[in-house]
Amino acid sequence: MARLIPLVKLVPRLHIPAIMLDPITANLGRYMDLLSARQKLVASNIANADTPGYKTQDIDFQFEFMSLAKGQPPQTIQPDGLAEKPDGNNVSVDREARLLAENAIRFNLASTLVRGQLKAVRSAIEEGKTS
Repeated sequence: MARLIPLVKLVPRLHIPAIMLDPITANLGRYMDLLSARQKLVASNIANADTPGYKTQDIDFQFEFMSLAKGQPPQTIQPDGLAEKPDGNNVSVDREARLLAENAIRFNLASTLVRGQLKAVRSAIEEGKTS
């Protein structure tokens, strides 16, 4: 399983917020923050798979990404349509494992894109130093 790395750790030497790089990088940062929040929820769901009455928690990715409440923690939702066990718990470990895998792929892609943006900025800076 891939480890999620906060965007701040990807931009340590620049000492500037990612939002100052460009809007794409800022959106990627927001996307990665949401992935990190989802990762925590999925881990909590798995940890509570045998807790009677526990309800699966998630975030509405599209709504949160498009939301103007940037900087606010995402609102959790309880997904509809999940089968409930006799004890009231509706966590599907298979669903959560799929979400973990999807999250890892999405995070790796986003971090690769951010690294590409940072490489372009570094290249421009280096080019400006030699001119």
